[in-house]
Amino acid sequence: MRARVPASSANLGPGFDTLGIALSLGTEVAVEPAKVLCGSVTGEGARYPLDDRHLAVRIVRDILGHDRVRITIASDIPVSRGLGSSASLAVAVAASVGHPDPLSYAAGLEGHADNAAASVLGGFVTATVIDGRVYANRLPLDPELTFVALVPDRHLATKQARGTLPPAVPFGDAVANLGAMGLLIAGMADHTKLVTAAGSDRLHQLYRTSMFPESPSLMAALIEGGALTSFWSGAGPTIVGVCRRSEAADVCASGREALAAVGLTGTVSVLDADTTGLVLTEH
Repeated sequence: MRARVPASSANLGPGFDTLGIALSLGTEVAVEPAKVLCGSVTGEGARYPLDDRHLAVRIVRDILGHDRVRITIASDIPVSRGLGSSASLAVAVAASVGHPDPLSYAAGLEGHADNAAASVLGGFVTATVIDGRVYANRLPLDPELTFVALVPDRHLATKQARGTLPPAVPFGDAVANLGAMGLLIAGMADHTKLVTAAGSDRLHQLYRTSMFPESPSLMAALIEGGALTSFWSGAGPTIVGVCRRSEAADVCASGREALAAVGLTGTVSVLDADTTGLVLTEH
């Protein structure tokens, strides 16, 4: 089987480990029988050899119990940039080898379900894991909205980023996040209700800023350029601005200027929501 899975942006500011959105980048994986492990990786991630350490190989072995396969991977999702590259690969490989529940499998590997749920279901999603069971559902998304992704040429490992988080947060911060998350869900359904404060967060972005001190100015620049709100994408370093389609060009220009102002290189592009999610086809 061949599986195509979209990229994802998770957390979306206040929705830590619970909100995600599928975006118009993707990973495509095909797995077929072979005498020995072989295959190829093209696009993003091509520099990582397809050997025992590769996530795709480890998943194939785990599910099939052997690695006598040819694995073909093509991806345009940047690696270790907060756009769900590992979750998308996990979903695509699991689906292509016939796992009955690629979402739960990938969520188990990731330790959270937001990226994997967005990649499987497509669109704007809420997802969580309770007592070992994954719950995930699509949420309303205004088609007028599009997403400007500012992707610095810098890697941030999710494990390292999680290591900056405290074991507990003040009660007021938790309440503030719940309030912002409500604003975000309402605004994603109707762009006329989306306000800057909907992207605010006190659970993770503040603590991770020490790893990416340029992030506050980059988020602010996207707002100044016309984005309705902005936030870290996953564990970063990608920053996402949510905007009306008519404002996307201005938001991109502001993002490019902001990258240059802080001395960073990177890409700034407009990504649409991918509303299809996981697609399986025969070879």
